[in-house]
Amino acid sequence: MKNKLIDRIASQSKKIFGTVIVVTILTLSVGRKFAQELTCQVTVMAPTLKSNASNTEIIKEMESSLYEFVNATKWTDDEFKDEEKIDMTIQITINTKTGSGSFTGSIQISSSRPVYNSDYKTRLFNWKDEKLSFEYQRGAALIYTPDRHQNNLADVVAFYVYMVLGYDYDSFSLKGGAKYFSKAQQIVSNCQTASEKGWKPTDGKKNRFRLVDNALNNAFANLRQCYYSYHREGVDYLYEDRDKAIDKMVAALKSLETIHRTQPNSINVQAFFSAKADEIVLLFNETPPAIKNKVYLIVTRLDPGNINKYNKMKK
Repeated sequence: MKNKLIDRIASQSKKIFGTVIVVTILTLSVGRKFAQELTCQVTVMAPTLKSNASNTEIIKEMESSLYEFVNATKWTDDEFKDEEKIDMTIQITINTKTGSGSFTGSIQISSSRPVYNSDYKTRLFNWKDEKLSFEYQRGAALIYTPDRHQNNLADVVAFYVYMVLGYDYDSFSLKGGAKYFSKAQQIVSNCQTASEKGWKPTDGKKNRFRLVDNALNNAFANLRQCYYSYHREGVDYLYEDRDKAIDKMVAALKSLETIHRTQPNSINVQAFFSAKADEIVLLFNETPPAIKNKVYLIVTRLDPGNINKYNKMKK
């Protein structure tokens, strides 16, 4: 059976970073001198709110303000090329609104980056935060202040931008995203006295405090190594050496077993598999049976919540 997804990644003409592979390798060897930033699509929905002109207008304005806030802000000190930017999506679902301009709902964040020597993009982060609450008034600017909590909507979005950047940079160099995880952690620290939920370690099992605290915790070092090995030593090299790249990806996934033994069902490993489950199925479903079965045993042990997806590998 032809390895369709692998071949799609591995056989595309070199469209992203140079026209010959040596140029790509030289660029990588000096790090991400021209690093990526964001191309973010923002959607705000309010399916439970009364459909009227006032609600429609404020939702549209909120969506526009968020789009401008994320895409117009310079989040890093690096230089960026258009083809290197991170694809990011933000979807906010509003459940309640009061007359004073208070909103509650959820926010879904997803990001992906290009794969070298291909037009394929690999997803890095996919997370839904159910604890979103904020104040928003028409005509008011979204203000993010790095050293204090001022605007909860801006702080939540900035937090997830830095998480996205952290994992993206980790996928290019080992622990390369530490700077951005630290910025996300600073936002969490600023918000420890905030009245809004989601910032404190006691705010349920899935909260922003634990998401970034784990990212910087040595107990999760293998996860950050996995992000690097799976993407930079794996997917990025499927064109150059398919067998070696697949071996690196399998080893990267297996390395997460160490975390599972001490931190079972951790939200950071959940976030990884939320982003990668579909790709793992599509990619490894086309590998030889020995590799496919090995991966199946690994992922069903680490990510039982997606077992229905992984069972497709057994057909």
